[in-house]
Amino acid sequence: MEENKEIVETVATPEEEGKQETVSNKNRKNDKQPRARRERRPRNRQRQPKLYEEDVISIGRVTKVTKGGRHFRFSAVVVVGDKKGKVGLGTGKANEVPDAIKKAVQNATKNIVKISIVDDRTIPHEAIGVEGASRVMLKPAAKGTGVKAGGPVRSVLEMAGIKDILSKSLGSNTKINMAYATLNALKQQKTIEEVARLRGKKVEEIR
Repeated sequence: MEENKEIVETVATPEEEGKQETVSNKNRKNDKQPRARRERRPRNRQRQPKLYEEDVISIGRVTKVTKGGRHFRFSAVVVVGDKKGKVGLGTGKANEVPDAIKKAVQNATKNIVKISIVDDRTIPHEAIGVEGASRVMLKPAAKGTGVKAGGPVRSVLEMAGIKDILSKSLGSNTKINMAYATLNALKQQKTIEEVARLRGKKVEEIR
């Protein structure tokens, strides 16, 4: 009889079994919640298309010697443009090359200028740009000539959207100065419509 009593005492009633099941289900739900949160992944955001294309003109390395050793830093010169008349130059410095290029691109996008282009292919007139000891001469060219330039001059002209042009370097060949000299020459360009507007005359009177 004692053994039977012990067996009866250990057996749970149907109501208690239901309560235990509900409690166990709640515990399982609580256990699943943090797992579900961890499994959630961020949605893939669509990247916005770049407004400007970019081209690296030069990358320089500076070494600083100290008691602790040598410390390297990098500088980058980048030109950006939409190839439709907008172009900009920028510089950046950082401990790593990608960071220096990123800073240069950000600086260049802040310094975007609008260039006057004739027939969407060449410049209106001849001009000479000066920056430091560098002097760059630009001349308009006939259709089909192409971009007759090299190095940083070519990079700036292509990003500006110029397709036919003649150029010549007349001074120092420092890349950054040549790039800024080219940009200064492009800034001097004015179409006949702009000149007529400034003088308060008609286009036929100037021609």
